[in-house]
Amino acid sequence: MTKRTPALCFLIVLCLLALVVPITAQAPGDLPINVIYQNSFATDPQWITNNPSLDYWDPGLEMYHFSIEPSNGGYAYVPINNYDKGSFTFEYDVLLNRVDPGATFRIGFSGSEMDPATGPNVLTEFTNAKYGQIMWLHMVTPGNMMVEVNSQNDDTLSSGPAAYSGPTVKYELNKTYHVMVNYDADQKVLSMKVNEKISGDQIWSYYVNTGEALRGMNRIYIGSIGDYGPLDIYASGYIDNVRLTSPGNVTAVPTTATVTEAVPVPTGTITPKTTATVPTPYPVTSPTQSPLSVIPVMAALGIAGVCCGRLLQKKD
Repeated sequence: MTKRTPALCFLIVLCLLALVVPITAQAPGDLPINVIYQNSFATDPQWITNNPSLDYWDPGLEMYHFSIEPSNGGYAYVPINNYDKGSFTFEYDVLLNRVDPGATFRIGFSGSEMDPATGPNVLTEFTNAKYGQIMWLHMVTPGNMMVEVNSQNDDTLSSGPAAYSGPTVKYELNKTYHVMVNYDADQKVLSMKVNEKISGDQIWSYYVNTGEALRGMNRIYIGSIGDYGPLDIYASGYIDNVRLTSPGNVTAVPTTATVTEAVPVPTGTITPKTTATVPTPYPVTSPTQSPLSVIPVMAALGIAGVCCGRLLQKKD
């Protein structure tokens, strides 16, 4: 009896621990990221531009001012030298003060061409066209396959079935939005989500299937390259908190956000661009378990101790 008692206590401990120590996975919110680029514009970002009178850092607001005019070939960009391929998340804040009829605000992650018709290019757009102020996700793959989708529910905006079947969503001037574009390299899915910055409410999101892997992007840019609309119309405002990340280890210090309101400008409408895409359903991932709390482990050890004590009392 004396020799069997310690062995029995040990067996009880193992059984209890087996019940409370499952194999756990890291929660999605705790996954590490690699910060490829980020800027809060608290200091001059030194973006390269051929249009310094319209695209410039505003030190008073600590934001980057842009004014995009069709057909003038203006641009502002920052080189990205540490990305070649794989999943990424591109996000930014935008405040649009003015989007004239026919003008377009665009910011993207692209190759050196910075042209919406040339790949690779992942581009978000806020347009003012026939259907008013709507948002676009535009992509050109390295093989120059173009796919785009917008927040207007209308069959006439697609060469096939309607790309977006939800309710029409329009943005507002003088309201700050947070825009996030996510590329899942494993599933070859590109998605865009737009939230109101102050309330955090999501106003629109959608996705497209890329068909092929995205790679070779090396610039974050704004501009009017490839836009051959009329002169003397503008999409003007400010961007802030630009950030590009990929799965990996954290390599940069987070920055603070700034929200600024500005003066409204009248808008109008023209004929919109054409889009051609039928998105595929976004893949659903399985949830993971949260890391184990120390409380169940301590409880198991306590129960085992009580059991052992009683067995020893019976022995005595």
